[in-house]
Amino acid sequence: MDTRQPIALAYPFRGRCQVRNSPANRVPSHGTDLYATTYAIDFVPVDTRSRSAPYTLRSVLWPEPPEVFVGFGWPVLAPVAGTVVAVHDGESDHDAYRGLPSVRYALTQRERAAAGPTALTGNSVVIEAAPGVLVALCHLRRGSILVALGGRVAVGDAVGACGNSGNSTEPHVHLQAMDHLDPERAKALPISFDGRLPRNGDIVAA
Repeated sequence: MDTRQPIALAYPFRGRCQVRNSPANRVPSHGTDLYATTYAIDFVPVDTRSRSAPYTLRSVLWPEPPEVFVGFGWPVLAPVAGTVVAVHDGESDHDAYRGLPSVRYALTQRERAAAGPTALTGNSVVIEAAPGVLVALCHLRRGSILVALGGRVAVGDAVGACGNSGNSTEPHVHLQAMDHLDPERAKALPISFDGRLPRNGDIVAA
């Protein structure tokens, strides 16, 4: 069991989200320690019916454009104050995959992992809150990033928009904390929000 004090963070969205892959349910939360994802959490914007997009026959059989998802383009907010130490942009927002397409997409994940961290994170921003405390926000929308390398951000500042770049089946934000900028060398840091470990399910961030 990890006895380190969790890094206190704010939610990266305002509005209703679904928390997935929460460490309250499973550690490692993403099924691996690889790339410091031990405590990583996905925030998926949803509507009042807890749906990220209408579920239709197309959802079952074919990929869907990211624009049909309620969270695509939602502002992504800095969950911690600090200095921007990494920015990556230019990755396309690809189709979303639910139903049968998600199975086919999962079978290609090994190829993306072999291509390196950028193929997994997509467009991303990393904020250094303190020495050895870095928070990454991944899968951002192409061309949406609002911060620059070396810039300072406060909690709640907009850093970009929710997208579907990298290793993502639908628009969401992947958030993790780590102790080194290089994810292949980094170790994951435990995190909390409003003093709590989020559980899988809906949250409403004001």
